[in-house]
Amino acid sequence: MFSLIQIILSVAVIALILLQERSAGMSGLLGGEGGGYYQARRGMEKIIFYATIVLVAAFVIIAVYRLVARV
Repeated sequence: MFSLIQIILSVAVIALILLQERSAGMSGLLGGEGGGYYQARRGMEKIIFYATIVLVAAFVIIAVYRLVARV
């Protein structure tokens, strides 16, 4: 049961990360396209950003639970 939930969460996290702006984060630091200026997140970009954080937190919580409970 938890394995299936983790698989679904991991696919969703990957999709949300790929939907985010390419110049944000590490790609901007490693020579990705972008002007190097701060830009506030608005609209759908903000929703995707927070959804990514929530799904990653859920994934980590389930992983720790499985590790401790040995499910």
